[in-house]
Amino acid sequence: MSDTAQPVMENRDYKTFNPPDRLLLGPGPSPVEKRVLEAMSRPLVGHLDPIFLQCMDDIQELLRYTFETRNRVTIPISGTGSAGMEAALVNVIEPDDEVVVCINGVFGERMLDIVSRAGGKPIAVRAEWGHAIDPNKIEDALKSSSARAVCLVHAETSTGVLQNLAGISDMAHSRDALLVVDAVTSLGGHSVGVDRNGIDVCYSGTQKCLGAPPGLAPVTFSERAIERVRNRRTKVQSWYLDITMVERYWGGERTYHHTAPISMNYALREALLIVHEEGLESRWHRHEMNHRALVEGIEAMGLRMFVAPRERLWSLNAVAVPEGIDDARVRARLLEEDNIEIGGGLGPLRGRIFRIGLMGSGSSSENVSRVLDALRRALD
Repeated sequence: MSDTAQPVMENRDYKTFNPPDRLLLGPGPSPVEKRVLEAMSRPLVGHLDPIFLQCMDDIQELLRYTFETRNRVTIPISGTGSAGMEAALVNVIEPDDEVVVCINGVFGERMLDIVSRAGGKPIAVRAEWGHAIDPNKIEDALKSSSARAVCLVHAETSTGVLQNLAGISDMAHSRDALLVVDAVTSLGGHSVGVDRNGIDVCYSGTQKCLGAPPGLAPVTFSERAIERVRNRRTKVQSWYLDITMVERYWGGERTYHHTAPISMNYALREALLIVHEEGLESRWHRHEMNHRALVEGIEAMGLRMFVAPRERLWSLNAVAVPEGIDDARVRARLLEEDNIEIGGGLGPLRGRIFRIGLMGSGSSSENVSRVLDALRRALD
């Protein structure tokens, strides 16, 4: 008899896991259409099978359409949106590089952390949470430094703020700096306009406005950014996220790099096909109209939005929690009695805001009515 200690197992009957069919109206993941879930159940093929290579080609073309770019290197990183953030930053930042990092929420802070871990020297440009970054402060930071990149969040999920991108790439490029943009909560719900806005590196996640499950991070690199990576003095900090290696798998060479998550790529292709079928402008319009309907209903209840109208995201709506209300109890009631998930605040906004996501197929007039009715009853 072996003396090796055996794990202690509870005497319980394990059964098939059947989660409830929640209405996901929080900060993500967002609802996933049936045809996307069905795509995930299709037979597996090898990650170098000619049939899967065609699927990969389709994904790249559809991502270029959605990002509004002609960038050759436009691919999904095998990982969540945070892997996309890390891939974007560690590829273009080398030790001792000065980097302007714009911070007005959780994900700006996360960018700052990754820049520091990559050996960069971050120059923080801050705004109060709930407000957009002042472009004049970005310009001042560029003038007083030798920054190699400007990093900012287009759609700050933690606060519901949309950042105006107009003119920022001109500031950056005039000083030979790259523009790196987080579009995790905007891609597919707002216009990102990678080429139009001169964005050099942009990343997103599949689980927000694109309407797929979490697990892949679409990224796009301009030729200017790829040239920066190729001319690095040092190797990219991450082997797994080195874009010059990953692009050879997704490019014409099809060089093995890692085993791609086959089923997740099926799902992403189907979700992007839905985006293409609806059309970008129609999709943006739908997100805007449902956002406006939600705001109207929130204000009719005597509540107020946390963000000023000109800086509001359509896909993630921050609602101020009324005085004397326990936001956790309200959210728990929505989950338990109405089967609806909404989010709470993070960091300094904990307990101060509700975060209501209207993303992808979740952005509908029916869902706006359902969440308003449930929220009204919970507050009463």
